Amino acid sequence: MSEVKESLVSIEDTFISEATTSEEVLKEIGLKLLEKGLVKEKFVENILEREENYPTGLDLSVINPSYDNIAVPHTEGEYVNTTKVIPVGLTNKIVFHNMIRPKEPLEVSNLFIILNNSPEEQSQILAKIMDFINSLDIEEAEALFQASTPSNLYDVIKNKL
Repeated sequence: MSEVKESLVSIEDTFISEATTSEEVLKEIGLKLLEKGLVKEKFVENILEREENYPTGLDLSVINPSYDNIAVPHTEGEYVNTTKVIPVGLTNKIVFHNMIRPKEPLEVSNLFIILNNSPEEQSQILAKIMDFINSLDIEEAEALFQASTPSNLYDVIKNKL
């Protein structure tokens, strides 16, 4: 099993979106990632299809009832060119569906889009995201869920993910 590289995030690949639907935000960010060469041509199509069939919303109330929910959209490795986590803050909460209970809608305020071209690292990356969420204190969690600029969002994440 290979080790996940030290830093999975960068300020250049941290975004804030004003989208109002999951489809909108995944298209918007997917196209930006395509422009940067981080993903392949069929990425947007695949991430939308995968989200519909295998929802990625995570209910964080089990960690802390005051936390907003997140989603961790991802595709198969054949659609990406790198291994990274793309943090996306949302100015509007967006409905995704619960990963554990797929029929249950969840309003999320942040996405952590997983780009992973190494299938054996998928569970390690998800574990790193959950360790990051579990490590937040209340002030850091508020800063994460209320970030209004990419640099605000990145500042919360940079040393922890």
